[in-house]
Amino acid sequence: MNAPEPDEAQLKRWQRFRANREKALAAPHGWLTLTSFQWLETRPAAVELAPGLWSTDGTTATLTAAAEDGLTQVETGGAVDGTITATLADEESLMWVQFGGADGRQVVVELAMRADRYAIRTRDSASPVLTGFDGVPTFDYNPELVIEAEYKPYPEPVVIPIGTANPLVDGVHYSVGEVVFRLPGKDHEFHLQAEEEKLGALTVTFHDETNGAAPPEQATAEWRKVSTPRPRVDALGNRTVILDFNRAINYPSAFTPYGTCPMPVKNNSLDYRIEAGEKEPAFF
Repeated sequence: MNAPEPDEAQLKRWQRFRANREKALAAPHGWLTLTSFQWLETRPAAVELAPGLWSTDGTTATLTAAAEDGLTQVETGGAVDGTITATLADEESLMWVQFGGADGRQVVVELAMRADRYAIRTRDSASPVLTGFDGVPTFDYNPELVIEAEYKPYPEPVVIPIGTANPLVDGVHYSVGEVVFRLPGKDHEFHLQAEEEKLGALTVTFHDETNGAAPPEQATAEWRKVSTPRPRVDALGNRTVILDFNRAINYPSAFTPYGTCPMPVKNNSLDYRIEAGEKEPAFF
């Protein structure tokens, strides 16, 4: 069920994937710039690392600031001089206001709704995690871990409560089916539950025996994820996907303590060392 040995074109595709991944991580207000996660209170109150008074009534978030605070709205660029509000659904986020630096955009304050509560996260483009970033360590490309798997969709998605990287935030996994496959040297099948993404692609979040393993240079973060293209369907109606563990990546919580990333469902643990994809970041 394994893919054939990689050729030069296959390696180049993986290298392009890695280059795009590194570029995305190094975005000016991306995941490497998080400097706080704070719940909003019912009464207007100051928060750490951002000016203004912040609050929520449970339905709407409110910010009150004066012009001299230097806050502007990200979408419009308009100065915040008085009170503004925003409303989000659960799991939504909004890059709401910004301030600081020569251009007034060094820090972006993200408004987020998590576990039906409003929170803010500050994203500082001068964060040392970003300014010191020189890439994510990865395993060498391993062609044996490009796996063809059978996809078995469920009749209906199954909603499974899960934990997240933040112990105060509960998560939900919308399992749409299972990917079924074997790994080199193992005589049993693995069944991992998958979530559906855009255009029918699948994402699998998993544990494996490299998580936190020794030696440190061979360790991975507590969990990772890998995505597949949309399943292929043959003439008999069988569905298959390519599960390329070389494209396994870390969740943002591997880089910052301010993530609310979903943990794997209980059954998505492999008794196997997946020595492919991203390792644990050395700088966090």
